[in-house]
Amino acid sequence: MRIITGGTDKKNRSLVENKTVDVLLSPEKGRTKDFMKFRNSGLNQILCKLANKNKVAIGFNFDDLFDNNRVSLLGKMMQNVKLCRKYKVKMVIFSKDRSENDLKSFGAVLGMHPSEINIKRFL
Repeated sequence: MRIITGGTDKKNRSLVENKTVDVLLSPEKGRTKDFMKFRNSGLNQILCKLANKNKVAIGFNFDDLFDNNRVSLLGKMMQNVKLCRKYKVKMVIFSKDRSENDLKSFGAVLGMHPSEINIKRFL
C-alpha cells in the first residue's frame, strides 16, 4: 500500500492523478489561512473526481489533532468528508496507537457513516 502525505495544491493534484498512489493522507496538512467563503482544506471537486477515477483513497490522520489549532483542522477534515461522500471517494482513518473504538468515534465526529469508516494502523 502506497501512502503519501499531502501538502500544496500542486502536490495534492499530482498525487491524485498518479494511479500508483493508494492513499492521499492529510490533504489539509500545512494549510494555515482559510478563504473568505470556505475552508482551505486541500480538496475540491476536481481532485475528488480524479481520486475516484484513479481509485485513490483520502486518509485522515487522528494523530494530527494533537498539533495546535485543532478546531480549524477538524473543520477542514469535516469539509473533506463531505466532498469525499459527494464524489464517492473512499476514506480511511489512520493512527499509531489508538483503539478501534476511538477511531470509529473520530470518524463519526467527522461525519462519516459507520459503513464508510475504514481503519488502518501506521507501522
